[in-house]
Amino acid sequence: EVQLVESGGGSVQAGGSLRLSCAASGFSFDDYILGWFRQAPGKEREGVSCINCNDHTTFYADSVKGRFTISSDGAKNTVYLLMNGLKPEDTADYYCAAVSALKIVPTMIPSLHDFDYWGQGTQVTVSS
Repeated sequence: EVQLVESGGGSVQAGGSLRLSCAASGFSFDDYILGWFRQAPGKEREGVSCINCNDHTTFYADSVKGRFTISSDGAKNTVYLLMNGLKPEDTADYYCAAVSALKIVPTMIPSLHDFDYWGQGTQVTVSS
């Protein structure tokens, strides 16, 4: 059974940092693309970043470039999203998602519709 479990969300002030984790199980981690998406109240879910766990190619949304860093640890089957310089507009529920690298070869963050597996989400609140 595929499972994605996010953790690390919380409340911080603007300018602060958080590190989200996504623990994956039930599939061959190195053969998958793991992505982070977020959804703010009343808004559509949007892609934040993704990583190809095989070759560690990464992609970022323009809104987070230079502030967020995605990384993966194959030994722990975990993907991280380090978020620095947080802004109030980063407030959202953050979701981890996975899709086989045999299915798509991303040149940018894939559409959320391309991902087959999703975690339950973790909430991030940034106050001004």
